[in-house]
Amino acid sequence: MNSNATGDATGGRGADGAPDRPYDVVVIGGGAAGLSGAVTLARARRSVLVIDAGQPRNAPAAHMHGYLGHDGVPPSELLAIGRDEVARYGGELVQDAVVAAERLPGDAGFRVVRKDGPPVAARRLLVTTGLVDELPPVPGVAERWGRDVLHCPYCHGREVASRPIGILSTGPLAVHQALMWRQWSEDVTLFRHTGPEPTDEEYEQLAARGIAVVDGEVTGLEVTEDRLTGVRLAGGRVIPREAVVVHPGFTARADFLAGLGLEAAGTEAEGQVIGTYVAADPAGATEVPGIWVAGNVADPKGKVVAAAAAGVQAAAAINADLITDDVNRAVAARRA
Repeated sequence: MNSNATGDATGGRGADGAPDRPYDVVVIGGGAAGLSGAVTLARARRSVLVIDAGQPRNAPAAHMHGYLGHDGVPPSELLAIGRDEVARYGGELVQDAVVAAERLPGDAGFRVVRKDGPPVAARRLLVTTGLVDELPPVPGVAERWGRDVLHCPYCHGREVASRPIGILSTGPLAVHQALMWRQWSEDVTLFRHTGPEPTDEEYEQLAARGIAVVDGEVTGLEVTEDRLTGVRLAGGRVIPREAVVVHPGFTARADFLAGLGLEAAGTEAEGQVIGTYVAADPAGATEVPGIWVAGNVADPKGKVVAAAAAGVQAAAAINADLITDDVNRAVAARRA
């Protein structure tokens, strides 16, 4: 990601490298949510800096789907368009990782500590760092992730429709996944692996939809000429499959917020933690004044289009908050 200067709408640093002129908003994370928020704020004539580590969650995927007007577009292309739009409206962008955020004394906002660059100051923070997919430790799964090892049928179901699909059970949502993916293919097999045994009612549902259930642990995936061809069981048996569905753990990228007293909460399914997220109100405001979140860091289930919409919504709320602050400061200055 390139850094784009913005003329007079910039933060600044003193001779010691410490921030002395805060940006109105520092956006941490340069995915769909962060870039959409940055564009909205820059169009509102706010000074904005986007700090992005350059590790988008959907990088392994060749195309994204379900984004009206951009269906089938490579994720990298959407981000490139978004970065250009931020720069066009005067926003700044820099590739770096944020390692910590601290509150400045008084009502001065926040200090954002970067891994490689100098710290910057911000009146408000918009955190859109997304999440990390924690994949099952089965050989071949990580290597094929986003290609023929999949998770979301609305993202990739059409591309594997009518092909043999395997569901790798590692938790309580495996039966739900199997029944859902049956919409896209008549040939679905549920591999028990390390997941819980289905209930009698679930077995009946699976049988009614023609979904086979295979016991035993999965030890790896068979790949031929860079294509997934089968699922290998502990006994050596290989069952032909052309796509495998997993349910990763969703871990919010929010460790750097711990110093501000903001930590990710766990989300559960049938008593089992399946991911973490940063809690916020519908507009993205967290329990820590001055910090908003948007995208998968707040909503692990959100698609790209939902993340972009959440970024816009949070940006509008931030701008409204800054307007109130600007008015209060102006009134205080006039009285003084």
